[in-house]
Amino acid sequence: MSDLTVSVRLPRDLLGALDIPEKQLANQVLELVALELFRQGRVSAGKGAEILAISKWDFIQLLARHQVPYFTESVAELEAEIAAAEALMEQLTE
Repeated sequence: MSDLTVSVRLPRDLLGALDIPEKQLANQVLELVALELFRQGRVSAGKGAEILAISKWDFIQLLARHQVPYFTESVAELEAEIAAAEALMEQLTE
């Protein structure tokens, strides 16, 4: 994957609100973009981790720190998936 360098102008007030050193700004912005892309369902956790050059587990922990849910399915959807998996396992063991 090739990298693209982009220049963005940010108001000083925004830098103050972020409360991070200016040298860490690029990493923080990249992290926020990856989190938002995941939240929108545009990238997987694996791709988010790849974007940030971290492990998938570290990305999942990052999601938790930012209160972004890893599982987006409802309880009913998860129960249906479990039931389908159990039915398939029964078929395979018969």
